[in-house]
Formats: sequence, C-alpha cells, structure tokens
Amino acid sequence: MLPVVAIVGRPNVGKSTLFNRLLGERQAIVHNESGVTRDRHYGESFWNGRDFTVIDTGGYLPDKGDAIVKGIRHQVELAIREADIILFVVDVMQGITTEDDAVTDLLRKQKKPVVLAVNKSDDSNKAMLAPEFYRLGFDDLFPVSALSGTGTGELLDRLVEMLPEPETGSESEKWPKLAVIGRPNVGKSSFINALLKDERCIVTDIAGTTRDSVNSLLEYNGKTYTLVDTAGLRKRSRVQDNIEFYSLVRTEKSIRECDIAIIMVDASQGFHVQDVRLLRQAEQFNKGMIIALNKWDLIEKETNTAKEFMETIYRKVPNLKYVPVITISAMSGQRIHRVIDEADEVLEHREKKISTSELNRFLKEITDQRPLPYARGHQLTIKYVTQVKHRPPVFVFFMNMPRELPANYRRYIENQLRMRFEFKGVPVTMVFKDK
Repeated sequence: MLPVVAIVGRPNVGKSTLFNRLLGERQAIVHNESGVTRDRHYGESFWNGRDFTVIDTGGYLPDKGDAIVKGIRHQVELAIREADIILFVVDVMQGITTEDDAVTDLLRKQKKPVVLAVNKSDDSNKAMLAPEFYRLGFDDLFPVSALSGTGTGELLDRLVEMLPEPETGSESEKWPKLAVIGRPNVGKSSFINALLKDERCIVTDIAGTTRDSVNSLLEYNGKTYTLVDTAGLRKRSRVQDNIEFYSLVRTEKSIRECDIAIIMVDASQGFHVQDVRLLRQAEQFNKGMIIALNKWDLIEKETNTAKEFMETIYRKVPNLKYVPVITISAMSGQRIHRVIDEADEVLEHREKKISTSELNRFLKEITDQRPLPYARGHQLTIKYVTQVKHRPPVFVFFMNMPRELPANYRRYIENQLRMRFEFKGVPVTMVFKDK
C-alpha cells in the first residue's frame, strides 16, 4: 500500500482545491459552499520520485448534530486513523477560529506528524499573516495558495521528506473498476459498506448523501477490485444546484472510466425511466453491465416474483436481455457477493477473443441458415469477419453494399453471436465495411 496523506480542516478552507492541486487534476468537486465533500475521497500523487495516496475529507465541525455532519465528522476521524501524515489546512484570511482549535485538539490526540498549510496566501502581504498559526502548536507551517499553486512545491517537498519508507513488493496493477450507479437512495453506499464490512462511506436515509464518486479496494476470493460509489443520478431537469450538476458529471465520468457498471435498483420502487437511462448510458460507453435489485427482502414474494420482475425489466429494454439481473439485500447481506462473482464472469466475457477461423465458420453457418437478403437487384454477401478489439469486443464484417444491410439482419447476427459465444453483460460492437 502507498503511504497516505490525509487533508483535514474546518469547512470551506480550500481542502478540495488543495487536493486537486496535489493530484494535478480536478478530481474533487470544488465549490464555495461548506459541506460539499462528505465522504473520504482518494487520489494518487507523485512528487520527487515518490508515489503516495492523498485523502480529501469533509469540513470538520465538532458540535453540530445532524446526520450528515455527524457522518462527515466520523469520516474525518477514519481518514486520520488511516493516514501516515496529516495535512491540516487553515484560511489565512479568517485567522484562527474556534473550529480550527477543535481540529487541533483532535490532531493532538492522534500523535501523528502534522503539516500546517496556511491556504489563500496568494501574495506576500497575505503570506506575512501566516506565522499567527504557529500558535496552534505545529512546527511545519507553509503559506500556500491552492488556487494558484504558490508555495505548494515547498509543501510537497516537505511531505515527501516525511513519508515512511516504501514497502517492498510487486508493482501495483490496474484492478478492475466496478462503478455502483443508480438513482438517489437506492442503497449504493450500503451495498459497498456491506462488501467492505467497513464504514467506508456515509450511509443515511437522506437522498443525495453521496455527492462525489468514491473509490475503495475490495479483496475477494484472492482478487482485488476497485469499487466506485457514485452520487445518485437524477434527471437533469431535477438538478437543483451547481453541486448536484457537478456530482452528475462526476458520476458520468465514473461510468466512462469503469470496467463494469453495477446498476443498483430499488426493488420496492420498481424499474424507472431513470434506471433505463443509466443502462443505456453504460451501453453507450461499452461497459460491462449488471443489474442489482436491492431491498429484495422488502418484497412480498410468490413463486415467480423474481422472474416477473426480470421480465418487466427486459420488456423496457428488450435489446439488453444479455444483462444479468441479481436480487440482493445490502442491509441483510443477502447475495451481495454474488454480484462480484457475476462481475468476474462479465469481466471474462469482456476480455474474450475469438479466432478469425472460428468466426468465419460461425458466419457460414448462420448465413446458410438464413441467407442474406437482396438489395438493388444484388444479393448481399459477407466475405469474412474478424475481431479487431476486445475489452470491449469489436467485430468487423467485410461485405458488399454494407449500407444496404437491414437492421433486422444485423440484430439476427448479434443474437446468433451471443447464442454461440455468450458475451454475458457485455455490449458487442459490429462494424460492416466494404470488402
């Protein structure tokens, strides 16, 4: 595991802006409203030949008591426990506040190295105010501007000096990325917590608790996966503010970057238009797909309840019948590991490579079984087919007059392709080109 630097501080001091600066990319949502960062947000930074993990946390408030603030406070405490170094961010323009004192008291109990970043020191006049913060009792103090980057080089130099020595071991590999997506309050965070057996994400019954995408590592059956918890997607017309819009953008980015999209559906509420849109989006980006029907323990069941629910789904998305559907309960843990087993299968199918000779034997069989139609007085003929890509699979068919091939025959080829080679949960791309 890489060494860990946790960024902490009271709300609205620029922690997420500094997190983005240290990573060199805009990963965290940045907004001038306090409470935007709620869960721990992880990223990797590289400086002076060292890789390390950076954790962005929500603003720490010691006394306020609603569910989300309590959840943020708990997340900050967990991040501090995980960290090798604490990066304590304060605001030079605000001076030392009672909330800064509360964070200081928390950090003193941890007995871990602390570096103080006095943020918003955009010029020399503001930087001259930074020494006031020595009163908090930390020796390593750096005036910085997360927005412009001023002073962050010196800050990174010091952080890297303080990092523990790297552990020897094999080079890290790219773990398969499983993004859990769905409408608000369908149980995405509860599902991930149940898998991790850890309070890695804040879970409440308030819709919209997760505003950003959060990564966790899951080790299961000797394999490692990256789990991505995402904000609940609403219709764009229902997006109320900028933060929700940015959350939506981040969730869509998570879909683009994942290997498998696990579409979480609240079985007690049925299969909605928004669920269909998520499936279509995952299909558009050629991602592996699994539908997880959560809260199945709340459904009154008869003999064919699960079968009827699946038929309802497939009626709404008839061309996505290849997507597996699993009934689960994140609350009780019922069948949650089956989702990972299924994801493993979908990953294998996404990696599948079929030889050109096997494909062409298949092509001859299906065209003999159902000959190609005529177009403009000529019979359409497909000369040969080859797989040009995997992850996701792409097949190129070389033929005469490819533009004349009817849509129903294309569907026939895809259906036969799936019957022969399966491709469970995986969109298949077929390209028809002039021979």
